[in-house]
Amino acid sequence: MNFWNFTRSPASVRLLLEFGRRRGLAATQLLAGTRLTQAQLDNAQVSLSPGKELAVIANLLRFYPASAGLGLQLGLGYRLSAYGVLGLGMMSSATALDALRLAQRFLPLTYSYAAIVHRRDGELDTLLFEPPLHLDAELQQFVVERAMGATVRVLSDITGVAAPLKTMRLRGDPASVAIRNELVKELGCAPRWQSSEDLVAIPRVLTGRALPQANAMTAAMCERMCEELVEQRRTRLDTPTLVREYLAAAPDACPPRLADVAAFLCTSERSLKRWFHDDGTSFRELLEESRRAKADRWLSHPHHSLSEVAERLGFSDLSSFSQAYKRWTGTAPSLSPARGKHRH
Repeated sequence: MNFWNFTRSPASVRLLLEFGRRRGLAATQLLAGTRLTQAQLDNAQVSLSPGKELAVIANLLRFYPASAGLGLQLGLGYRLSAYGVLGLGMMSSATALDALRLAQRFLPLTYSYAAIVHRRDGELDTLLFEPPLHLDAELQQFVVERAMGATVRVLSDITGVAAPLKTMRLRGDPASVAIRNELVKELGCAPRWQSSEDLVAIPRVLTGRALPQANAMTAAMCERMCEELVEQRRTRLDTPTLVREYLAAAPDACPPRLADVAAFLCTSERSLKRWFHDDGTSFRELLEESRRAKADRWLSHPHHSLSEVAERLGFSDLSSFSQAYKRWTGTAPSLSPARGKHRH
């Protein structure tokens, strides 16, 4: 399933805000540029597009340049209650493996951006996490880590077994010693970083164990409700809005081409141009709108020099960035309102 095709509950963004709050970050800092309000996040009937949540995550990562292990810490806070009816379905499943398969089937209800593949390795059940394409490396690592941490928390919650893993491997750079020591207590093993795969391995004696709250009728009811909820959450966004979401989540230093967007939407470049024309816009306008928004977000961080901002946005030098920014806004980046907040 393509995660772009489904909206999601605001519960995950609330957890992100709480995670940031415990680290001294205000909600306004994490919601900057998203147009999300606290009232929306508190409304259980509201559905958010994937791009909105990714923008909140991107804001978080701007405050944590060394983010290795951060996603795991966040994911370990995703209790069963965060998943609503899917959480009840997992808790009511016959075995832990059945619960994991239910989550895999209804992945759009889990907040995951990573695909999950199950394989059997002798006495272990292994879950492989495939990073999403079209996101920059730091964002990829974070959302994969979060999915892995959340999987561990679900296993612990449904089985009642703390530290349920035999093995955890991650492709990313290692976390700090302090974070690694903290994670060992939660996971039951020391994560192995800079691996060739992102995976967790669980003893089959645990995944095959009957769950204490198994209930076939409740599990069947929840499965039907999950099917309905997935259909309700299929996105029906207009093309420019969907493209804006895609551009906002794309790597800052590597802006997508029209061909990339057409492939993402499973259409031709010619058809895409026609859609833009019918909506009174163009790909160039949407791309520059996205790049300006990203520039303003980076400029709002005083510890980044103008040259660093230019490099992060993929410009060859500061002069090229300054010319582009002046074309977008009519002013130099050093004089932008975003930069001005920190001049005095």
